[in-house]
Amino acid sequence: MLLPWPSLKRGSDLATRRQVQMDEERTNSEGLEGLQLDAESIPSAQEVNARRSEATAELQDEVNSLEQQLGPEADPLSGEAMKKRALRRYVREEALKPYQAELIKMQQHLEKSGTRMVILFEGRDAAGKGGTIRRVTRYMNEKHYRVVALGKPTEHERTQWFFQKYIQHFPRAGEVVLFDRSWYNRAMVEPVFEFCSDKEYKNFMRGVTGFEKDLVRQGTVLIKLYFSVTKEEQNRRFERRKADPLRQWKLSEVDVQAQERWDDFTNVKYEMLKRTHTTHAPWKIIRSNDKHLARINAIKIILNSVAYERLDDTLDFVPDPNVVISGSRELEMMEAQRLGSGKFLA
Repeated sequence: MLLPWPSLKRGSDLATRRQVQMDEERTNSEGLEGLQLDAESIPSAQEVNARRSEATAELQDEVNSLEQQLGPEADPLSGEAMKKRALRRYVREEALKPYQAELIKMQQHLEKSGTRMVILFEGRDAAGKGGTIRRVTRYMNEKHYRVVALGKPTEHERTQWFFQKYIQHFPRAGEVVLFDRSWYNRAMVEPVFEFCSDKEYKNFMRGVTGFEKDLVRQGTVLIKLYFSVTKEEQNRRFERRKADPLRQWKLSEVDVQAQERWDDFTNVKYEMLKRTHTTHAPWKIIRSNDKHLARINAIKIILNSVAYERLDDTLDFVPDPNVVISGSRELEMMEAQRLGSGKFLA
């Protein structure tokens, strides 16, 4: 018996839909197999880093060759001089990338484990803090880090507990907060320029170690970095800022007086290290005359503060002892300088 026309059409539609479904399943299966093959063909972090190292070594040879050709008296605005600077900058940025990739891996670990991290960037003006922060955060997930650079306290903030304005910026679980200058303004800048009273300074120095101990005890990873630059290098950087329209915005009234008050800053630096370098919140001193070495070693310190699974365990994660020293070692060196010459030299 012949079926009515509508029934034939309905059966045909079902068969067509079934055929389309089978085709889609086959296509998806083939696509997944292709993705799997592509994933298997992706080079490892170790392979990528090795190839990058070889390429940058060749470029560094070219930089060295250009430096020999140009000499110290070369016109800085000549084409060859500009090429040399561009190549050198590129080589240095490439050298940072393996460690910047590790920072992403570390950040993923913090997110997964719910760990909080606070990093303090301290040091004299023009010591390289801001440039290092930019390199640390360049490839990190913006949703899980914040850079905090607080300005002059408002009249309302002056009436609060001193640490209150910093606490409101502390990280949530899985987040990193980087302070471009921190509560240690009360130990360095404020007493030198008399922005705080002697009583306020003493109260801070008496209470900060307990504040940090409680912070660490409750599970926050606290990293304290002090960037140390020589007086001559700081002056060179100030002069460059004055002459460069792209950097003039960095100069402030405090910067202008930094050279004149060099010894005052050295004295408060000594007191800060002596009273706030502790086992639960130690200082790491970074020699920052060479900005590139300072940046790469600061990143190593951050990576070594957390036990995460490395992307490339063949990388050198050991900080350079000529660039990074402990707060206690810095104190010993400063005390030796004072005994030998009657004053601090750094």
